[in-house]
Amino acid sequence: MTPISISIEPHPKLDLAAFVLRHRVDPQGQGNITDLLSIEANALSRSPFEIHSDPQRYETVKSAVRDLLRHGGYKPTGRGKPASEYLVKAVTNGKLGQINPIVDTLNIVSLHSGLPISVVDLANCNFESGSLRVGIAPESSEYVFNASEQTIKLDGLLCLFDDDGPCANAVKDSQRTKTSDSTTESLVVIWGTNELPSHSQKTCDWFRQLIESQGLGEVEIARIE
Repeated sequence: MTPISISIEPHPKLDLAAFVLRHRVDPQGQGNITDLLSIEANALSRSPFEIHSDPQRYETVKSAVRDLLRHGGYKPTGRGKPASEYLVKAVTNGKLGQINPIVDTLNIVSLHSGLPISVVDLANCNFESGSLRVGIAPESSEYVFNASEQTIKLDGLLCLFDDDGPCANAVKDSQRTKTSDSTTESLVVIWGTNELPSHSQKTCDWFRQLIESQGLGEVEIARIE
């Protein structure tokens, strides 16, 4: 498994968690968990989080995540809102479908925890030093985030960087490092905030549990510096 360390620039609110996942070619799951792609009562009863059982709890998490992203001057509203908010909207509108077991698991964990989660294909990242970096994107930064070559402006947004520049964040990950069915190793980044004590670790622990229970791969915690 590729050893990964992530250096984090000083930030007053960030509580980041991350792990490396080595994908199994032939996952042997212990049951389908896609019914958790919901915030209905049955799904909530199986989740370790309670943020969707009370509107005020969800608003607390939502506000804390937006405050995290505002620190560098970014405005996390409209089309630039955190990816976790898109998931809630998609579920509410009945538009969140299945993609593949790992992405579905990511969506489940992000949906129920309320935290944005990035996943990048390590084979598409350039980090000869063995280290990635998390910090605020400078002015006039942008990258392509989908196959249609649409771009997102990154000025002031907290991002994951490799040697070639920003490649992921809590809003939209870059197209150049996105995972695919041929991905063998990925890095999962959970964009947590210290306004929600222990929430990032709890989110990370549940993600690992779901990965392992489905036999989707092997997990190794990334070193954060």
